[in-house]
Amino acid sequence: MTTTPVTAALARLAAVGLAELVDRAALQTRVDRKYLIPTSTLPRLLEQVEPFAKVLDIGGQRTFRYESVYFDTPRLASYHCAAYRRRRRFKVRTRTYLDSAECWLEVKISGARGSITKHRLPYHPRDCGTVRPGRDFIDEALTRESLGPAAGSSLDPVLITDYQRATLLLPASASRVTVDLGLTWRDAESTLRLPALAVVETKSASAATPVDRMLWQMGIRPVRISKYATGLAALRLDLPDVPWRRTLRRHFRSTIPSVEQAPTTSHRPEQEASCV
Repeated sequence: MTTTPVTAALARLAAVGLAELVDRAALQTRVDRKYLIPTSTLPRLLEQVEPFAKVLDIGGQRTFRYESVYFDTPRLASYHCAAYRRRRRFKVRTRTYLDSAECWLEVKISGARGSITKHRLPYHPRDCGTVRPGRDFIDEALTRESLGPAAGSSLDPVLITDYQRATLLLPASASRVTVDLGLTWRDAESTLRLPALAVVETKSASAATPVDRMLWQMGIRPVRISKYATGLAALRLDLPDVPWRRTLRRHFRSTIPSVEQAPTTSHRPEQEASCV
């Protein structure tokens, strides 16, 4: 991580190992709250959580490089389910931890009242750009979560995200907080970077965490942002973007690079938003 004040603030936190983090706050089913904040605000936030938070430390390292490849159907069923706020939505991605070369295939299901269920399969890093070796796992997860119609559709890589992450454990509430910096989105045509912003995400069983309350007291409220859907909407202006329009206008639009795009319809008809 190149943000020295953030690095220094993380260094002052007590350490927690990966095994303890997973044991105390695995949270495969959880409620997420996301915030976009200036990186300059992070040292103050980390200073405030120092008395009760621990930071993931592996071999003396406290920030870790992530790369995620998101997959969707030819008609972007996953994206459109999010854009039209379908009650049951899915997301398929591979996540590679670049520092350890560990990789997972993940299926995330969004359900009632904002709950998230994640299904994970160990994956070979060389297969991070394809779902072929894990296709049965994906279809089984979608069927188990009553999204069977989405199973069997072809899934191709659509978007790649890169960032650095620090993970905090809040032992008293058995919750986690992730801090993502150096955010980059790439599709087949362009790249978008937001170096001055961080995504802070709280992950709890249901209730708001102390970090949520701290952010609210600082005047920072949760925002609608999905690394996949918001990033793709920022890069592809032809896609419907209503759920993230305020976030896009405030944080993304002024940073989008000039990209020549083929003529497309400005908004796809809603019947294409089905998760089928």
